[in-house]
Amino acid sequence: MKAEGIDINEQSIHRCVAKGLSVLHRDIDKGLVEYPDESFDYVILNQSLQQVAHLETVLTDALRVGKKVIVGFPNFTHYKARLQIFFGGSTPVTPSLPYNWYDTPNLHFLSISDFVEYCREKRIRIEKTAYFSNGKAVGFFPNLFALVGLFLISKRELRD
Repeated sequence: MKAEGIDINEQSIHRCVAKGLSVLHRDIDKGLVEYPDESFDYVILNQSLQQVAHLETVLTDALRVGKKVIVGFPNFTHYKARLQIFFGGSTPVTPSLPYNWYDTPNLHFLSISDFVEYCREKRIRIEKTAYFSNGKAVGFFPNLFALVGLFLISKRELRD
């Protein structure tokens, strides 16, 4: 089994190396051109999409380099975030969105529904989904009740 990580944060890299993990200091926003098509069975973009500057480029490259891509991101439309905006009139801070508006690394504020629609528009196949809140699976109304969405995606076949 071959595994390789990419991270831009030097502290994260040091922690990975200390655990014996293979990780490269790179900016995924600059693409994955050094990797040939389908170099990996899976590419994992966990807590990444909301922080990349060039979301479409990153996803396109990930789908090219990996046969499948696992995507995980915080759901910006969780009901607690909605309540904080409605009643507090301020940018929400939740367990999955722990930053204040002025120090957040998040550039894209996406919801589960937004990502599903994006995949439909870009003809990306969603193979599996899982939604969680406080470590527990969310089975209904995930756009409202899930803090995190996980997706297994792949390129759509031409015949689809």
